[in-house]
Amino acid sequence: MTVSTILKDGLGLGLKNFLPLVAVVILYTLTCWIPYLNVGTTIALVSLPAAMSRGEAISPTEIFDGKYRKNMGNFFLLCVFYFLAVVIGILFGVIPGIVLGYAWFIAFLLLVDKEMEPMQALAESNKRTYGKKMTIFLAFLLLGIVYCIAYLLVGGIFGGGYGMANTD
Repeated sequence: MTVSTILKDGLGLGLKNFLPLVAVVILYTLTCWIPYLNVGTTIALVSLPAAMSRGEAISPTEIFDGKYRKNMGNFFLLCVFYFLAVVIGILFGVIPGIVLGYAWFIAFLLLVDKEMEPMQALAESNKRTYGKKMTIFLAFLLLGIVYCIAYLLVGGIFGGGYGMANTD
């Protein structure tokens, strides 16, 4: 796993599934005011990268499938474990919290896609990311830079001034 393969594969899968992903984002946005339904659709979003990497077709309406809401309890437990550990890690000098965040960042995907228990998903995520955290960090950093540049370009083309008042 290298930064270039992460970016190439991720962008390739994203572009291949561009229209279904746009539809998923629109449908997800429409559910934000319905708490119970939104939790299920949030859990469904976690499973999308695995489905895309397997070459499965993305159906935007699948995010409403009840199978995702059945993971709600384990999903919330994992959120609590993850959050508390990262916060405690940050209290020990920031870096340990960041490292834990990267070590466990695929735990949610493992919980939903592989139907693991929360603690099992954390342990497996740690195992799968061991020795790869710097690569993951650099990939996220590069994606963040690309996103910022794209945002500034689109804002410059369509925004025309970034909200600055016209003094003429």
